[in-house]
Parts: sequence; structure tokens; C-alpha cells
Amino acid sequence: MNIAVIGIGGVGGYFGGKLSRLLKDNKNLNIYFIARNQHLAEIKKNGLLLDSDEGEFICRPTKATDNISELPVLDFCLLCVKGYDLDKTLKALKEKISEKTMILPLLNGVDIYERIRKTIKNGVVFPSCVYVGSHIEKPGKVTQRGGTCTIHFGKDPNNDFVDPALFDLFKKANIKYIWLEEPYTEIWSKFVFIASFGLVTADSSRTFGEIMSSDELSNSVKSIMHEIAAIAEKKGITLPASIENDSYKMGGNFPFEARTSFQRDFENMEKPDERDLFGGTIIRLGLETGTATGSTQKIYDSILKKKNI
Repeated sequence: MNIAVIGIGGVGGYFGGKLSRLLKDNKNLNIYFIARNQHLAEIKKNGLLLDSDEGEFICRPTKATDNISELPVLDFCLLCVKGYDLDKTLKALKEKISEKTMILPLLNGVDIYERIRKTIKNGVVFPSCVYVGSHIEKPGKVTQRGGTCTIHFGKDPNNDFVDPALFDLFKKANIKYIWLEEPYTEIWSKFVFIASFGLVTADSSRTFGEIMSSDELSNSVKSIMHEIAAIAEKKGITLPASIENDSYKMGGNFPFEARTSFQRDFENMEKPDERDLFGGTIIRLGLETGTATGSTQKIYDSILKKKNI
């Protein structure tokens, strides 16, 4: 079985590291890491150090490279790149996808399936999302602390194929997963939280605790949540009636000084960020569904003025 983990950041490093530990007992398994720069160099030299709640492990894939063209045709692909790298990654990846290749995209966003299908017409794409607290600690090391570490995914809307070997693989690697009949409920529920807090924390340069302590900033978060939930309703996505209230309260579960991933990327002036994945998507879907997105537009316009990339 040929498996590729595209993007060995926090998410890809955690799940890819766990998968690679199966290599010592399975000669019919090949696992490929796609990484880059000094992170790749360290993985090639010393393996990937995965520091997780379960302990520390040195994880050595079959091969680590920055060149997708070096991969064989794949049976399974974990797609873990950032949203701004997705389109160019798909163009390089499409030649490695067969009719039965299973693609599991672990990206933020509610339109990832549609974006993939614009470039990759064959294979099986599982709508999915993931909850894991992990990041690159330094080149060659991924640290995971907290999060349920669970992948939520379901059937490709246009392809019924699912190889049971995938579930067996996850069980052997001790990867937690939930198979959902309606995966978009989970995907949109996560988006309500991450997009609203991500946009407001980035624009305001405030932490979770500071957002929760401010009526003005809290109202901005709640307004964006309301716009996302309204879009979901018009698209026929069933969300819990309490989704907005529950999502806002989740902000209080983080340490006062915690920042969002989007905020950290946004504050690095030399690094691209996922502004379009959050704000751009909300605005486009608002136009598509006839939903007002004034609160999102205000924050998004402010973000564009603060950092031009």
C-alpha cells in the first residue's frame, strides 16, 4: 500500500508520524512524506521527532521529499497543506491519483471538496475535518498537546468506494476517527468557530482571553458566527440550534493568552495566511446564497489593509 502525507506540519506530522511507525512490522507498506526546507532536511537526517501526549517517537518514512513527482501512484493520500498551497499541490498531485486512490483532506474550510474536484476528477475524496492541537516546534520536530486528535470524515458525495483497509490501517496506527453519514455538519460546525475567532483575533491582535473580555470584540465574533450559520442554513447544512452559542463559549476553554493559528500566520509579515479560506469564502458564499455578510466584510477589509500579500 502506497501512502503519502502531503504537508508535514502540525497535522500531517502528527498523523503521518503515527502511520510511519507501522513500517517496522509491515513490509507491504510504503509511506512518503512531502515536506520542505530545513524541516525536510532534518527529517531526512534524523527522522521526524513526534512529541505527543502518548510519548516521544522518532518516525522514519519510506522516503521524505519535497517533490511530488517522485511519488508512485497512491492508494491513500493524507492532504495536510495550508489552504493557500492547495491549488498548486493538486496540480502536482493529480498524476499520482488512480480511480481508487482515497484522498483525506485535513484542511480548514468548508469548500475543500469542491476545490479539489476542480483539479482532480478521479479517485475518492472524503469530506473531512480534524481536531488536534499540534504544531512544528522546530525543524524536524512536531509537538502535539491537547485536542481530541480525531478525524471526522464521510463518504465522497459522488463516489461510494471505500476500502475497508483504511479503517484497519487507522486502528493499527492508533489513529482515532469517526465515520459520519453527514460529514458536512461537523465541517461547518468547526468552521463557525475557527473562522470567526480567527478573523477577529487576527484583525484585533488580541488573544482568546482578551476577545472574551471585550463586549465589542465578542460581538464581532458572534456576528460572523451568525453569518456563517445563515449561509449553512441556505445551503441545506443542518447545524445544531445552539451552534452559535456553543461555538462562542468554546473560546473560553482556551488559555487567556492563546492565539489562533490564523492570527500567528497573519502576524508574520513574510508568511502567507488563510484569510481567503476564512473571510473570502464567507463573502463568496454569502453572495452565492443571498446572505448578508457585512460583519465579515468589515473585518476582512481591515485585514487586507493591514497586511498586503
